[in-house]
Amino acid sequence: MDIRQLQYLAALAREKHFTRAAQACNITQPTLSGRIRQLEQELGVPLLERGQRFIGLTPEGERVLKWAHLILDNWHSLQGELKSIKGKKGELVGRLVLGVIPSALPKASLLTRAMNAAHPAVDFTILSHSSEEIIRGLNDFAIEAGITYLDNEPVEGLMQAELYRETYCLFVSAESELASRASVTWFEAAQQPLCLLTPNMQNRRIIDRAFAAAKVQPTARLETNSIMNLISSVRSMGLCSIMPDYFKNALGALEGVAAVPLTEPAVSHKVGLVALDREPQSPLISALFAAASKIGPT
Repeated sequence: MDIRQLQYLAALAREKHFTRAAQACNITQPTLSGRIRQLEQELGVPLLERGQRFIGLTPEGERVLKWAHLILDNWHSLQGELKSIKGKKGELVGRLVLGVIPSALPKASLLTRAMNAAHPAVDFTILSHSSEEIIRGLNDFAIEAGITYLDNEPVEGLMQAELYRETYCLFVSAESELASRASVTWFEAAQQPLCLLTPNMQNRRIIDRAFAAAKVQPTARLETNSIMNLISSVRSMGLCSIMPDYFKNALGALEGVAAVPLTEPAVSHKVGLVALDREPQSPLISALFAAASKIGPT
């Protein structure tokens, strides 16, 4: 057994397709199939349900996959620590993969900037994920850390560091009669033609609960999993949307768009950094939480 066999198994489980998994590993499909078959022979158990195409993992394969994720995560941590030892004294080297809820993507740069200031040799991959995908990605070792809600849905058992509090505004066209208002109630917002995030997003579930508290059930004219699409829909279609208040300045001034604070009820949620609580902890994750402590909560 070697690391590459475990990498190939993890890639196949992730991609659920032999050719895509092989491409992700930069090898041919026969090589990937052959190395997984060797792993089965070495372990003495079938890992895959056999068929013309990928069907799934056997129960034994699922157990081996969990160990593969754990071994690969520790291997990546070891590689990072060795790079730091080989590099300049005290310098961290490596790449962190972060899953970030869509509403927090503009805020993620605050964390990466703080991390880069302390450890300039660390690089990042930032992925837009739902809160559920972040928890799943952490448990599957597909990501090292996440930025998600801390007080809305369970994140027990994870390391946590609050970064900021999220409050909400109704974003409307600057020509709307609501644009000059000091505030808008959730009940009033429900009467507008709305574009919202899709129901699988935790931000949408927060919004739905606020509407329920206001005893109203709106109908979304447009649903999307992209914050940018919400902004463009307000601008070009004359729809209204509910987004975190900082989006009014997150990408520069939004011309032709007004952000009106929402009231009745007042809604606020903590957003922060999460990662698996493990021992020994990855030096990169320890450094990331140290960076988070310098910028949050805001």
